[in-house]
Amino acid sequence: MFKRVVIKLSGEALAGNNIAGRFDDKIIAGIIAQIRQLLDNDVQVSLVVGGGNFWRGRDSKDGMDKVKSDQIGMMATVMNAVYLTDMLEAGGIESLVMTPVIIGTVTQQFSKKAALSLMAKKNVIIFAAGTGHPFFSTDTIAAIRAAELEACALLFAKNVDGVYDADPRQNNKAVKKHHITYDEIIQNNLTVIDTAASAICREQRLLSIVFGLDEPGAIVKCASGDDEKIYEIGTKVTV
Repeated sequence: MFKRVVIKLSGEALAGNNIAGRFDDKIIAGIIAQIRQLLDNDVQVSLVVGGGNFWRGRDSKDGMDKVKSDQIGMMATVMNAVYLTDMLEAGGIESLVMTPVIIGTVTQQFSKKAALSLMAKKNVIIFAAGTGHPFFSTDTIAAIRAAELEACALLFAKNVDGVYDADPRQNNKAVKKHHITYDEIIQNNLTVIDTAASAICREQRLLSIVFGLDEPGAIVKCASGDDEKIYEIGTKVTV
């Protein structure tokens, strides 16, 4: 098992097919059960959550200020993070939302020292509001936090089971890659991880795993560090 992981969850993953309701509690309960299993195995866990079930910066309407659109997206991630803390604590797991800036009494400002101390006590830290600046995705803040916390791996939960040489939803001949480098992702413009996040991971020599969240036990399999289990449900991304 890895000692410390950062898990990137999209807002869409939290909603499942229940977009109108914004949250699919069955999916979230499954995620929490896996997080509990990791904590029981002394894996330190933090999450970065997206906001796509409410709003994404790229969803802005014509003529809308891009900065304001991204700010709405940041607030959407905070709403998701607060909901996750409630679900985690209902399951007996202590948790806390950290953001780049304090949002009243709702969140705590990010501190590497505080985050590591809490994670060592089996608290789950949820990072929200992105970097606090526009033009950066939640993939990017996931890479930054993973580097800052010296995580063993950054786990990208997706709606496809890894990286393919083409979009498998549009091309039934797309081939899944068990292993790929950040250079290949950047050079081939593969959008599975955004370019800025890929560049940070490459520079910091971070291990990433892109995997399908729908696979039973996928998070635990990724955190095991076992290549066979990882290749079964995802793709390893390295320098």
